Amino acid sequence: MKTHNVVLEELHEHNWYECCQLEVAENQTNHIEPNAVSIAQSKFEPSLRTFAIKYEEKTVGFFMFNTVEEELGGHWIYRIMVDKQYQGRGIGKRAMQLIIEEIATLPQAKRIVVGYHPGNTGAHQLYASVGFVDHGNRFGKEMAVVLDL
Repeated sequence: MKTHNVVLEELHEHNWYECCQLEVAENQTNHIEPNAVSIAQSKFEPSLRTFAIKYEEKTVGFFMFNTVEEELGGHWIYRIMVDKQYQGRGIGKRAMQLIIEEIATLPQAKRIVVGYHPGNTGAHQLYASVGFVDHGNRFGKEMAVVLDL
């Protein structure tokens, strides 16, 4: 599958609701907050940036990251998801590559961190495929992997 048609689009009044309607597969619902919760969180934490993941001009995913450095000396990706109808097509991997490029543009950005539930093998494979490394960092029930820029 060609995934060069994947783009990131900052959330705005015309695409936020589309992101709220996206769903992960049933076996993933315990691994991620609903997009509506993430969008609400971003309105109260101004350092968070939200984006729609678009494939062939259709909103198929969502992600959110912090523009402020946090634990482990990195910028955290708080959420990333691809709708269940579009999973397994390489869209998530291409989106991660674009997310890394986006975060790398931040002044002083030197590390990206993402946390996920250990049982989420799809997330583990995705993050490893774009260079994230597990150094054994744990935050509550989540493991954190890092990518040095």
